[in-house]
This record gives sequence, structure tokens and C-alpha cells, in this order.
Amino acid sequence: MATIPITKKGAEKLKEELHRLKTVDRPSVINAIAEARAQGDLSENAEYDAAKDRQGFIEGRIQEVESKLSMAQIIDPSAVDADGKVVFGATVMLEEESTSEQVKYQIVGEDEADLKLGLINISSPIARALIGKEEGDLAIVQAPGGEKRYEIVSVSYL
Repeated sequence: MATIPITKKGAEKLKEELHRLKTVDRPSVINAIAEARAQGDLSENAEYDAAKDRQGFIEGRIQEVESKLSMAQIIDPSAVDADGKVVFGATVMLEEESTSEQVKYQIVGEDEADLKLGLINISSPIARALIGKEEGDLAIVQAPGGEKRYEIVSVSYL
């Protein structure tokens, strides 16, 4: 069974979601099914059908989150010592060569990625171009809009 890298913060978010699904969402959908069932004829009961669909979604999500957590390799970026190299969990400050615009990204797992928050997926083209590089190195990224060149300004493990 392959492990899935995830940061400590990402694992905590998944655990919180699992707890909410089991303690809040699951009981509320069970109540909704019971209320819909009490209304009588189930063959034409839209509330019952909607509640059963929601229950199926919640149970599927619980299984998915439990599976991800069981396969997770939790990495605490602050405990990583990679001698200044870009690795999973590293926070990297980049400067685009053509515009001198600076951007900051943290390399995280698939479930944690959120570009708006500066969290990029380990398997994204930019993360793959950065892995193994050091401060001062040039990373060339094949983007949909063409080639982008970034200088690595700093690497930190937060």
C-alpha cells in the first residue's frame, strides 16, 4: 500500500472533517431520514430520497477520509532538515525572472493544495520543478502559457 504525504496541519484538517462527519453530519441525516419516513409513502417522498442521497455521500466521504488517513505519511515541515533543499513541506519564495514578481508557495499533499493560500500540490509542474533545488537555483516550469523561469530566493521549513 502506497503512502500519501501530508503535512501535520493537513492531517489535522482531515481528522477534524472526519470528526464532524461522524458526530454532526451522520446523526443529522439519520434524523432527516426518520422524519421523512414518518411522513408515509416513501415511493413519492422527495425528502426521503434527498436524505438517502446525502447519507450515501456522507458515508462515502467518511470512508474516503479514513482511507486517506490510514495511508498518510504525516510530515511536520518544522522538523524537516534538508540543508536548504526544496522538499515536501518546504516554503519557497520565488522571483519570476521576466517580471521580478515574487511569490511564496508551500509544497503540500494533494488534499491540502489551495493556490489562493499559496499551497501547491507536490505533483504539480511547479513543485516538481522545485524539488531538490536550493536557494539561488533557477527552476524552469513548463506552464500552459509557456515556459516560466523562477529564481529560488529562499527556502524555509515552517
